[in-house]
Amino acid sequence: MEYFEQHRAKDRVILVSVTVQMLEDLDAEEFHLLASSAGAEILEHMHAQRLRPDPKYFIGSGKAEEIAEKVEALEADLVIFDHTLTPAQARNLERVVKCRVVDRTELILDIFALRARTYEGKLQVELAQLQHLSSRLIRSRGNLDSQKGGIGLRGPGETLLETDRRLLRVRMGQLKARLDKVRQTRMQGRVARQKAAVPTISLVGYTNAGKSTLFNILADSDVYAADQLFATLDPTLRRLDWEGIGTVVLADTVGFVRNLSHSLVESFKATLEETLEATLLLHVIDSSSPEILEQIDAVESVLKEIGANVPVLRVYNKIDQSGEEAKIIYHKPNQPERVYVSAHTGEGIDLLRKAVHEALMGELQKFELKLQPAHGKLRNQLYDLNVIQSEHYDEQGQLHLQVSIAPQKLAQIIRQAHLSLEDILGEQAVQFQRPLEEFEIPRKID
Repeated sequence: MEYFEQHRAKDRVILVSVTVQMLEDLDAEEFHLLASSAGAEILEHMHAQRLRPDPKYFIGSGKAEEIAEKVEALEADLVIFDHTLTPAQARNLERVVKCRVVDRTELILDIFALRARTYEGKLQVELAQLQHLSSRLIRSRGNLDSQKGGIGLRGPGETLLETDRRLLRVRMGQLKARLDKVRQTRMQGRVARQKAAVPTISLVGYTNAGKSTLFNILADSDVYAADQLFATLDPTLRRLDWEGIGTVVLADTVGFVRNLSHSLVESFKATLEETLEATLLLHVIDSSSPEILEQIDAVESVLKEIGANVPVLRVYNKIDQSGEEAKIIYHKPNQPERVYVSAHTGEGIDLLRKAVHEALMGELQKFELKLQPAHGKLRNQLYDLNVIQSEHYDEQGQLHLQVSIAPQKLAQIIRQAHLSLEDILGEQAVQFQRPLEEFEIPRKID
């Protein structure tokens, strides 16, 4: 079964935004962009206010009649609400407006269906759509008669509605099994990276914050990036060599939006697990957005929902539009809290690399190393990390290296080479007598 295409391109659409005092106030501009991303031809954007949702129509009956008049006058095919509707509310509205009614969750699912390209992405979209559809199955009364059985099979049987629900449960079970296999494959890759002590840096953020553009710069990649919501749906991983750190894995994930239903988060958990298992999260933020605080809260609420207890470095992107300067703000000495960059112009990218290094490894420090001729492998590792500033040989033939590197990383590679800190560092080895916990990555930045 292929994943569903909810509606054809260029449906003639009326948007309805409702401000409800007891619910979260949503962004009308973002809603407009969501509908455009789904390929809608927007005829009109209507607004309404209510103290609380009406149990029958979500909006009042008078407003429902007003929408019906607009649908008839503009010959609209579809009405989209910027809130989640109950199945009863959607059916009641369709009877009044005489056309299909779609809520926010269905709209986002439709965009996901348009964006899904990989096997995993299509599985996740189909599962999310089936879960949403399972609560909205309805048949006309004439179709609710029991199916007739043959000899030996007579009895109440089951209704067509129950049959559809059973088939949906079977299909959802199959999809979950396939996604579990994908999850197991990802887990094997993560275990291998953890054994090899390869850090994973995961980019998260509000949709359209510029994550994929930033990912392309850092990874020298060509992941699809566009000025649209949910341009990236499937997770993308790249292995690269990071100066001063060594091999790291950079992961780009699906963007978040406000009011993302729990079912959508659950369906895309396989994708979001790259976030759960990351060593460091880069929370990419659109610094030019007037809704910046709400967008930050939306991302952090999803991270909290999936249980992502991971160190976070905030990356304020698009400073070319906000007018801010490239800089690093520190939470504590040697613990960067936020970086201001422009993925579009490249401004501040070097500061971002520096901040990531400090967040993972600590502050860069200068050391003088003394290597014997037999320590060529250690020298090569240091050159691979691009941390050697100068070198010279003394009269005894020993190699002296001036390096700029984080203490934790230096201690790690020396011990991996089965060498003594005292032999390589001399008197400088004293500072490494502190507990290793002092060199470990700080937990989540408040």
